[in-house]
Amino acid sequence: MTDTARLAWVDGECRLLGGIRAEFAQTRPFDGMAIGSAIHLEPKTAALVRTLQAGGADVIATGNLNSTQPATVEYLRARGVRVIGGVTRDRAERARHLDSILDAKPDLLLDNGGDLFLRYLQRPYDGLIGGTEETTSGRQVLEPHRAELNMPVLVINDSPIKSFGENEHAVGQSCLESYMRFTNRITNGERVVVVGYGWCGRGVARNFRNANCQVTVVDADPVACLRAVFDGYRTAPLRQALGDADLVITVTGGGKSIGAAEVELLRDGAILANAGHEPDEIDVSEIESVPGATAATTLPDVRSITLPSGRTIHVLGAGHMFNLAGPGALGNSIQSMDLGFSMQARCLEWVATGRVDARSCVVPVPREIDVEIALSYLALKRA
Repeated sequence: MTDTARLAWVDGECRLLGGIRAEFAQTRPFDGMAIGSAIHLEPKTAALVRTLQAGGADVIATGNLNSTQPATVEYLRARGVRVIGGVTRDRAERARHLDSILDAKPDLLLDNGGDLFLRYLQRPYDGLIGGTEETTSGRQVLEPHRAELNMPVLVINDSPIKSFGENEHAVGQSCLESYMRFTNRITNGERVVVVGYGWCGRGVARNFRNANCQVTVVDADPVACLRAVFDGYRTAPLRQALGDADLVITVTGGGKSIGAAEVELLRDGAILANAGHEPDEIDVSEIESVPGATAATTLPDVRSITLPSGRTIHVLGAGHMFNLAGPGALGNSIQSMDLGFSMQARCLEWVATGRVDARSCVVPVPREIDVEIALSYLALKRA
């Protein structure tokens, strides 16, 4: 499938967004407004951006680390979207991209990880109404700054629909697909360690177990570990779990989980992959800096690091979200993103039209929006 065909396929399959787009073309909730967006730039995002444009918005967009897809950038630019930058793994470069978004003084922000709102707090301007935050990790970043923000910021990931529809079901599915795409390895009988048992971790564990893997769950929270036990998984401390792992998937949402000390425990040929939002859960630089270690790219976007002991470990996507990294990356399923991005569109509409105020600062999606999206999706399934 060509890039153009894929973009068209995704747009056509985003049926909820298609209905909202047709409505927005009539109601124009964003007339005269600019929306600054810092979110993964791939075909499903393009469908969301086109929906916001239909509502009258001038969209200025940039991507996240290592997930921007050039064909999507070209598609959006050809349709009047100001896209800042391209593919990058450089945090300083991305920070400059965020500054360029804020230079345009958008009326609304669509954030993914809290970075854009934090940059705004460092360099505020008049006229920002509010916006949305996509992720749980971003909510955790922004919660301490509620008083400073003092504007409506709706957190998409705190919607139950987003939690189970995308995080639990779609992330796990896309991680399994991406593992197969990167490696072409068997899953049957493989020993998989999932580090982090939140919504995304649960989905990752379930999908790999359904692919006949032996799954061990690691989590710092005893309650999460107890849940994993009740869900039928083996649990263990990280250092104990790593010893016989064939594949380790980090999905904690923040902070280093695997570094030089941890890889010393891995067996020869073990594979590391990160499904968490930030690319620091696996500290690739530290691992590659072990004295006597050598590193090489052995497959597209796969780093193979040979340690002084002679053992080799493989890191998928340089530690970035491996379901959005590497050749042919597809990310989460279209329907799950259609649900989440429909909530994005509705939440931005509510902020733009004053249906929420500063009392809704870093809070979950309003229940009315959850219900509307659920009813719309069920109607499509029953049609």
